[in-house]
Order: sequence, then C-alpha cells, then structure tokens
Amino acid sequence: MLSETLKADMEAKGIDLELTESILAGLNAGLYDGVQAVEAAGVPPVDGVSLVPAGAAMRYSTPLSVARERLDALGLALPEGAVVEGDAVVLDRNALVDLGERLYPVTAWGVLNGGSATSYADRKKNGSLGPGVFDAIRSGFELLAPLCDGRPKGVSPAYVNPDGSPGESFLVLKMRAALLRASRYVDRFGAPERPALPFFQMTSEATDAPLRSAYAEYAGHPWLAPLIRRTGTDPTRPRSAKQPLLAAFTHSSEGRPRRVFDAAYGKPDSAIALPGGHGQGFRVLGDVYRGLLADGYRYAYIGNVDNIGYYPDPAELAVMALSGAEAAFEFAYRTPVDIKGGVLVTTADGRRTVADIGQAISFDRVRALEASGERVLFNCATGLFDLARLVPRLDEISSRLPVRVSDQDKDSGRYSQAEQSTWEVVGLLDAPLGFAVEKGERFIAAKLLAETVLASGAVSDGLPDDVAATARMMSDGLRSMLAGPCGLRIDGGAWVPA
Repeated sequence: MLSETLKADMEAKGIDLELTESILAGLNAGLYDGVQAVEAAGVPPVDGVSLVPAGAAMRYSTPLSVARERLDALGLALPEGAVVEGDAVVLDRNALVDLGERLYPVTAWGVLNGGSATSYADRKKNGSLGPGVFDAIRSGFELLAPLCDGRPKGVSPAYVNPDGSPGESFLVLKMRAALLRASRYVDRFGAPERPALPFFQMTSEATDAPLRSAYAEYAGHPWLAPLIRRTGTDPTRPRSAKQPLLAAFTHSSEGRPRRVFDAAYGKPDSAIALPGGHGQGFRVLGDVYRGLLADGYRYAYIGNVDNIGYYPDPAELAVMALSGAEAAFEFAYRTPVDIKGGVLVTTADGRRTVADIGQAISFDRVRALEASGERVLFNCATGLFDLARLVPRLDEISSRLPVRVSDQDKDSGRYSQAEQSTWEVVGLLDAPLGFAVEKGERFIAAKLLAETVLASGAVSDGLPDDVAATARMMSDGLRSMLAGPCGLRIDGGAWVPA
C-alpha cells in the first residue's frame, strides 16, 4: 500500500499512479520474467524486397497487377516513369518520388517529443565517445550547452552556424522540411482536400508546456509562417498526447514483492519520476492515430525529434503503398558513434527485431557480430505505419510490447526502471518492410550534444581517425540536409532561407 504522503509526492511529480500500480502488479506477478535479452542469430541481408536500399539508386519492383490494385484503392495510377517489364513494374527513385508526392494529403508525420536536453548536454555522457573527442568539440559544446539545460530537446539548437553562432532548433528544421513538401504538393496539384503532412507529437510532463510556448513563437517564425499560409498546414498547432511518468521500483536485490521506490536521495516518502520508454506511444498516441485515420489519413511517420535527417520521404511512401506492408522502418550501417539505440537482428526462429543496445542486447554482442564479418544495421528510429492496419492492433501491440526492467545505481538511489521500446514492435509485426538508408542523409542524429557539434564541423584537430571519418560524413549530410530538404543557404556565415 502506498502511504498518503507518498501518493501526494507522486502526484506532485506527474507520476501516473494507476499505470505505475498496473505495471508493478505485473512485475510482481512475473509477467515480465520471460522478457529476456535478445538472442541475435545474425543480421538480415539488404535483399531489395524486405529490406530495400533507399539511396539515390533506389529501385523497387513489384507485380504489375498488384501495383495497379493497391494504387487503385488509393485513387491513384502508376506514374509516367514506371517501367513495365513483363508481369512486373519497376520504379526508380524519380518515379517513386512522383508517386509518393501524391500521397502527402493522406500522410501525417510525428515526433517523440518528450525528451529534455539536460541529459543530452551532460558533460560526463558527452565524454563517453572516447579519448580526444571531447577536447576536440569543447568550444562548440561550451557554446550550446547553456542553451540546452532544462529545455525540451526539440527546441534546442540543432547545429552550429559556420560563423560559430547557434543554429535553429530541431523542430524548426523539421517543420520547415515538411512544409516545403506540402508546398510542393500545392505547386503540382493545387490545394489538397485536407492539410497535407499534418504534424503530431507525444510530449511528456516536462516538455508539454514549454513546447506549447515555443510553438506560439514558431507560428510567426519567418522560416515557417509564409509556408503555413501557402499550404494551410500548421505544424505549430499539432495533434498532441502527453506521456505520463512512472515511478521507479525497488532494486532487484531487495527481492519480491517489489514496491514503489520511496527514498529518493534518502528522503522518506519521496518517489522518482521516470519515463516509461517511447514504446508507450502506441497507447498514449492511440486517440491521435484513430483521429488521423478517421480524418482520411492513411499513413503516419513517427521518429525522434533529434534526427535532423528524419522528414517524410516520398520514395519511401510510394514503396509503402506498392508493397502493402503494415509498417516500414529505417536502418543505417552502424558507425563508431552509434553506441546508444537499437540494431536490427534476426533471431533463431528467423524473425527480425530491433534490439536496444544495453537493454535487449549487450554492446559486446554487437561487437562480436561485427567481428564475425556482419555489417550491423543501426535503428534510425523512424517508422512509417499504415494506419488502417495499425489502429485495429493498437491495444494488442501495447500489451505485447516487451516491458524491460533494469536496475539503476545513481545519486538518487538504487532502484529499478521499467521501459518499453517503440522499435521492438518490429518483432511483433508480420513481414515489416525495412529501408537501408545512408546515415549521412537520413540519420543525422544527436543522442549527445557532441554529435551535434561534430556534424556542424565545429571541431578542432585531434579527433581519432574513425571518429573524424564519421564526423565528415555527418557534416556532409548536415550541409546537404540544410541546403536541400530544408531549403536553406549560407549568407554571411549563417544558414538562412534560400
């Protein structure tokens, strides 16, 4: 039983008591005991069918009759660039883009927006990339770190300008890229029946109010406001749902029954409020997904706010429509800086899943796979769902997605944390589609502020060779992203609208 003092403390910290007690009951009943670390048998091949290369040379082939049937159901025909070869039809990237752009009015995009930038800018964590790295990025780190502390990660600077000044936020870049795609639709086809590429999000107790304040300012942002007026799509007024916080539980060393941890920093009746993992999004965003489907939207992208390379890709949309897949996910080959996140693996029974490093698969096992000659595909944390197939399964996915409980030993105490990972949904789906993307084009992610500085090129000499090569690739990708999908150019040492 929770004391009234502890309940009051939990409520004051934004903890969902009902959900916490439900997970605690399941933990004590042994429901999560069977959730084991992933036994990876290998890495799936990029075969062009279930795992499709999505770069400049992207091609997709499918039976002609199937393609026509699936596109007819969407009110579309094959684009002019499609080439019929016998009983099959082949589309190169240009033809796929042509088709995918026609799907913008039935596609939404969203971000997981619950993260604070405080951990992202933590000095100790940023020093974990290896000897010499932090010294090389120190000046850029010192510039951006004060702009991150206590703020939602999405509104913190996403890059450093060539003149050394802080750049625009992750969210401004994402909103602009999507609005330019919506504007492209208006240019080609006129005003859509419904807003093209509307924005949705999952926030948290810590980020919800600050994000609302930021969006009020973004509504008049010169990079966004003209495009909002032109397209009728307003990402500053998103469909939104707030993820509740969970309480920490007692450490496994205390045995069962587990309890709510109630001695944060040694203070009696003091809980620790923690996120329950992005996997809760299937429950938290349930009404958002249902509403989108009811309003005529068939597809929904979801991704991390800190990945500059994530925006709606029309070629992927086209393959999604042609394949009839219920979901698709992006993967890139792992680099030395990819130490936090998930990797795509095959299990002994032949299924694919995304295993979170440290949570579901050890980093030593990842290294062992690479040492055996495998090229490990790293999860880009970008998913694309067919809402007509996702919505009926939301409750099932929420209940079946593994809950992983891990022990923690921190200044606040020794406790355990329960989390669900969004991307382990791959293992619950029937034949999900995968896109093998170029990291420098689609996965310019920043789990740590050091990665933002590296991608911006704001580094001194002295980087280790392997990190320097990755930094050059990320920097090239960032410049390409800003100049391309974001429609920017450099003027006077800073990025501005082209």
